[in-house]
Amino acid sequence: MKITFLGTGTSQGIPVIGSDHPVCLSNNPKDKRLRVSAMIEWGENRYIIDCGPDFRQQMLAHQVSKINGILFTHEHNDHIIGLDDVRPFYFRQGKISVYAHPRVVNALKKRFDYVFEEKNKYPGAPEVNVIELNGEPFKLDQLEVTPVNVLHNKLQVFGFRLKDFAYITDAKTISAEEKNKIKGLKVLVINALRKEPHHSHLNLEEALAIIEELQPEKAYLTHISHLLGFHEEVEAELPENVFLAYDNLKIEI
Repeated sequence: MKITFLGTGTSQGIPVIGSDHPVCLSNNPKDKRLRVSAMIEWGENRYIIDCGPDFRQQMLAHQVSKINGILFTHEHNDHIIGLDDVRPFYFRQGKISVYAHPRVVNALKKRFDYVFEEKNKYPGAPEVNVIELNGEPFKLDQLEVTPVNVLHNKLQVFGFRLKDFAYITDAKTISAEEKNKIKGLKVLVINALRKEPHHSHLNLEEALAIIEELQPEKAYLTHISHLLGFHEEVEAELPENVFLAYDNLKIEI
């Protein structure tokens, strides 16, 4: 299984528009972060987790010509607003499969009503095949995926476990029951917004505490804001099995 970090930034990305923060002015490519998204590949399968406002740019950067589907974690704009850019895939492949909580599906229908229109549909609009997720394990091809419920303040968000890999973003709290679903991992990806506490995101200290509790072989931090600091400086402070993810990083499990 190969995982590509398409984007590792928070909702504004890095650099933030108009910001003179030192991290936003950095020339290090690892300090430049598109909105958070990941691509998972095995065999002939290629799935995307979240398609935010940088989706088109991310697909072009990695020369992606086909996807099997998109898994949505939740309905915030930085995770869904690129849905219209599935059009080239739709024109070549037909309906694109999307996997999401029913609440997220309803949000998609409001923001992209023309995609779901059944009468007088605009001929250039994409079409999707909706698979609603209820929290129970489901299969992508023959691979079982276990949804993991986390809370983004009070909003339910799905993380996903695929074999010995789990991907969690926009979490603030994870119950003991859900943590049991992500034990025994080779790789855990989890969000770490900044060093200061935040009302709806894990900060660095909280993310490291969860990693210490779950004991994955390796962990990668994502959904990072400029306030976390310079990539190289922060990574130098991390435990030896914890790394800052960065855009275009590829790992294999």
